[in-house]
Amino acid sequence: MSFFYSYLYRALAVFSLMLFLFSCSGYNRQASSYYSRLKNGNYEKAAKALEDNKLLKKKRNQLLYLLEKGKVYHLLEQYDSSNSYFNEADHLMEEAGTSAKDILLGSLINPMMQTYQGEDFEKYLVHYYKTLNYLQLGEPDEAMVEARRISLRRYAQEDKSGNKNRYSDDAFSFILQGMIYEKNADINNAFIAYRNAADIYIKNNGSYYGIKIPAQLKKDVLRTAYLNGFTDESGRYEKLFNLTFEGVEKPDGGELVLFWENGSAPVKQQQDIYFTLFKDAAGGFFFTDAGGLYNVPFDFSSGYNRDNIKLTSLRSFRVALPRYEAQPLYYSSAILQLPDSDFTLEPAESINALAFSTLQERSLKELSSVLTRMAIKKLTEAAIRPEEKKETDSKKEKNRKDTREAIAFGLQLFNFASEKADTRNWQSLPHTIYYARIPLKKGLNEITLMVQGPSSKKIRFNINGTGELQIRNICTMK
Repeated sequence: MSFFYSYLYRALAVFSLMLFLFSCSGYNRQASSYYSRLKNGNYEKAAKALEDNKLLKKKRNQLLYLLEKGKVYHLLEQYDSSNSYFNEADHLMEEAGTSAKDILLGSLINPMMQTYQGEDFEKYLVHYYKTLNYLQLGEPDEAMVEARRISLRRYAQEDKSGNKNRYSDDAFSFILQGMIYEKNADINNAFIAYRNAADIYIKNNGSYYGIKIPAQLKKDVLRTAYLNGFTDESGRYEKLFNLTFEGVEKPDGGELVLFWENGSAPVKQQQDIYFTLFKDAAGGFFFTDAGGLYNVPFDFSSGYNRDNIKLTSLRSFRVALPRYEAQPLYYSSAILQLPDSDFTLEPAESINALAFSTLQERSLKELSSVLTRMAIKKLTEAAIRPEEKKETDSKKEKNRKDTREAIAFGLQLFNFASEKADTRNWQSLPHTIYYARIPLKKGLNEITLMVQGPSSKKIRFNINGTGELQIRNICTMK
């Protein structure tokens, strides 16, 4: 082979190696400066690191950038700025669609190059943070708008999934919705929201995505049914909950609902699996891995002609897939302490469980798409690669074959190096959200949140009892 082609091979190899090493660096590592500062409570420095991060400033990552900006400004207690970013993120998610450009980038390179559109549970949690922000800003009417939009989000998710076995409802969001209606003295809609949340748990045998039905939710369903005079509903849920409702007097100072956001959401990492393509007796094409765990059909909706498939070109190829890696919890439980009583916080939403489960729910469809994309790349390599040289080939013909061989080799290296899983997600979300509802006295209430783990920590704060329902949140990311 001529010096030119030898040089070309080496150049392509070096280029592909550089690309491969870069591709091994997942999203979490490339944004580690921001996340490490956030977890250490250095919110100002985290906001600066977020601004300096070139990856998050790319257009395809605009939604992630806005979600992280909204969260860090929420933690900085700059609620107006936080909602400005969350509103923009909300708009992007409402308008999201898969463009021809995204499809092309995902097919030719990898899904990491596509526009990030957000996980389904992330869309619900935008409403959660916007609601908290509006309440802190003293804008209950705007919080009510968010409460209503939770129902609209539910309808949109149901239409999108079209599958009763996939995540579409979010019980926690309905609990939040009920609280907002109740805060605004709309007890009828509060009951409907609490009932919707309870029904999700009941339909799923008392547990939903890692969370057992909270005892507080049972009380809220029965209490709002009683306040509305819905005796039939009250009796029905007493039987379902195996619980007898005992009327309680409204505390003079009102009540506080405290949400405790504990830990960090799981991180997406890349896993590499090797597949082969085979043809069954009926003429169908399927992908399988070495361990025999997968048997995935070739997706011919991609437009590829089955007559062009040559099995000898697909003996083995690497596929990069996303997987979640849970982040360990430092604190495992918490107690709200008043001068005369203690209240245990209950888990209300496990973002950790949601992340693992929702990825698993869509894995077969996504795996088929990824495998088909890689197979087409491999088949393209084979189509470019020339037949072996013959003794009778002219010098010109040999040069032409060398060129095709170099191009095929370069394409092979590029495809190998560019194969990359989409490891993006909204990582500043908590691992789990807990909550408790406690009575307040009129005037100043001194409250302590005791978080417990290998060591305990006391977070003290004051609430002025006004006779109304108040909603707050505290975040511990350690």
